[in-house]
Amino acid sequence: MVRKVIDLECLLPPDEQGKPRQYHEQASHRVGYGDPELLEPRPGYGFANYQNIFRKRVGAPAGSEADRRPPAGQSMKQFVEELDREGAEVSVIGRIDNHVLADVVAEYPDRFFALATISPFDGMRGVREFEHLIRERKLNGLRVAALYNNLAASDRRYYPLYAKCVELDVPVRIYSTMNYANDRPYDLGHPRHLDQIAMDFPELRIVAGLSGWPWVADLVGLMRRHPNLYCDTASHHPQYFGVPGSGWEMFMQFGNTLLQDKIMVGFSKDSFGLTIPQSVALYEKLPLKNKVIEKWLYGNAKEFLRC
Repeated sequence: MVRKVIDLECLLPPDEQGKPRQYHEQASHRVGYGDPELLEPRPGYGFANYQNIFRKRVGAPAGSEADRRPPAGQSMKQFVEELDREGAEVSVIGRIDNHVLADVVAEYPDRFFALATISPFDGMRGVREFEHLIRERKLNGLRVAALYNNLAASDRRYYPLYAKCVELDVPVRIYSTMNYANDRPYDLGHPRHLDQIAMDFPELRIVAGLSGWPWVADLVGLMRRHPNLYCDTASHHPQYFGVPGSGWEMFMQFGNTLLQDKIMVGFSKDSFGLTIPQSVALYEKLPLKNKVIEKWLYGNAKEFLRC
């Protein structure tokens, strides 16, 4: 029997013609979709460095050999049928043009939880667009990825968006881990930025995307400190959580006890070449209580996302 799950990081496949639905955020964008890189990329530098770090990952970055292979096209209907087979009741999506996201949600309102991307540099224009996307286009929350804007998530220019999230009662998922784009500070996603945000917006529901590695201990302490701060495991292979010396020891200890209600799973299946059931099997092998595994895979997200 396939276990029922909720996926905190799902990337949509290319369409039937093989055209990507995702966008590469370091490219140029219209207002409201992040900010362009100002310089021409240098080989192996900036975001291209991800190709050096993650050579063996299936979801290769733009420009790599794997990225140059023709993508396998798939209709949204086929993709949803695949998610059905794999037990994914709800999947969190982002990194897509906001209006494409809205079209997907309109077609499958109960299957996807869509996070809008708004540039902090857009000011009130961005806030009004975000409110329109939530109220009229039925998106579900905000996504903040500081490494693309080169602006830490605690910067005051995000604050009008956070205030609007509280007003609309929607969550925000904030990139919270080290980045490998070696043309910008490595600690743009340090969990310390979450502390300031949670202090200033105690009602804001926050997901620390990617769980703060390598500053895992900091994030564990912050989740104990702030009632509305949660995290997800996206972009991390589940087999390494239980490996001594991997940096996840405190995460596993508290995730199995005091923080068992605050951890959610992002399968990131495009990165690892694993089906969701294959990833679930790896999570089930971790030294976690059975009731905790169910919470990580399903129950915590069900409650947090209110889906």
